[in-house]
Amino acid sequence: MSIKKTIPNTFTLLNLLSGLIAIISIFNGYYDHAFLFVCLGIFFDFWDGFLARKLHAQSDLGLQLDSLADMVTSGVAPGLLMFKLFDTIQQNQTEYMLTEETYYMGIVPYLGLLIPLASCYRLANFNIDTRQTNSFIGLPTPANTLFIMSIPMIQYVDTYHWLTDALNNPYLLLVITLLSCYLLNAEIPLFSLKFKKFSWQDAKLQILFLLFALVLILMLNFIAIPLIILSYIVISLLVNTFQKK
Repeated sequence: MSIKKTIPNTFTLLNLLSGLIAIISIFNGYYDHAFLFVCLGIFFDFWDGFLARKLHAQSDLGLQLDSLADMVTSGVAPGLLMFKLFDTIQQNQTEYMLTEETYYMGIVPYLGLLIPLASCYRLANFNIDTRQTNSFIGLPTPANTLFIMSIPMIQYVDTYHWLTDALNNPYLLLVITLLSCYLLNAEIPLFSLKFKKFSWQDAKLQILFLLFALVLILMLNFIAIPLIILSYIVISLLVNTFQKK
């Protein structure tokens, strides 16, 4: 293996390592640490592809490594977090009208594991779908992961008490889980957030969107994350509509 191919593959493995540490953090109840390591993993995921293209070091091995690393960081980690969120509600004897029998059988928390299943299907489909070279079909796993991982962070900050209470509602968490699984594999074209070239002409949409996302984060903190993901979907739909016209 050439040194050129080793560099992007090293970034991919750092993505995997970040995901593994995030999972350990979730098991130990350190959701803030998990969020940071997932963000770090997504950072490495961004740069491995960029470096592979810049160094002309793309390979079938790199493609497989990328999907396997993403499966851990952007598949298993958010699914495990959703499981833990459901499980915490169970342990706190939630006031919501879910039957005690259903919860104690452990069915509801395991519904969070639908996220890794949907993520796995998406990643496998992405590898063989020739339509997804310059854009995405369905929500990318990193974007979905940020959405899920932001939930406990919004609860930590507790800026809006009504939102914190809502995110402790198992019905809302179930809706988020099912919506997440749908968006991952929906036939919705979304523009790619990965830069192939750092130039205004080639990446103006991505640059403007990232600036918009930065402003939202500065204004709203962690609450901005789900708003950014939803905006990403809406803007993609608008772009698709204008391009067809």
